[in-house]
Amino acid sequence: MIKLIVGLGNPGIEYNSTRHNAGFWFIDALAHQTGASLSIHKTFHGHAVHTHVAGQDVWLLKPLTFMNCSGQSVVSLARFYKIPPKKILIVHDELDLPPGSIKLKNGGGSGGHNGIKDISVHLSTTEYWRLRFGIGHPRSLQPPRGQQQVADFVMDPPKKSEKEAIDDAISRSLYAINLIVKGEIEKSMTYLHSSPVIRDKLKTKTTTHAINTRLANTN
Repeated sequence: MIKLIVGLGNPGIEYNSTRHNAGFWFIDALAHQTGASLSIHKTFHGHAVHTHVAGQDVWLLKPLTFMNCSGQSVVSLARFYKIPPKKILIVHDELDLPPGSIKLKNGGGSGGHNGIKDISVHLSTTEYWRLRFGIGHPRSLQPPRGQQQVADFVMDPPKKSEKEAIDDAISRSLYAINLIVKGEIEKSMTYLHSSPVIRDKLKTKTTTHAINTRLANTN
């Protein structure tokens, strides 16, 4: 089960609407859904709150150390509450996925994402969960400015259509996070990676099962 959910981004109002802050957007949406309020925890170098997701105790965290130093915040909270990497979910933007796409995976490389690189160094492992929100990629990379173009891209706000697609992905993930937190990884992946028709069927099936369970418990 997941005990710590971390959204990556950069602190400061000037970064609020940039593509690189997709992880922050998700944490804000999840906190709102659970009725929790994030506040500054200096010990953890970030905004954090202890809340309940799917009936489970979970910490939500937004590092205030800037993207490239995200690991300091993550490891501070994880070590304090003895949360192992396998129970940590990092939510972040992903250049290699189109806006609106979502991928859930465990372990692997950083894909060039500096926040993920730093977290892996601080945790001394890459074996933690990642929920990746696609933000797209610059259409053309002109050497030698390719790396700078990527940096400029992630630090710019997405276009209206892209933001709508990302917001839709976040909404879908707010349902899937309940499955992820409970450890129902296969179900969550099926939901996140499937077509809208299959997602609707899965939600209907899950809702019907929950209702039937409640009725059985009251008889």
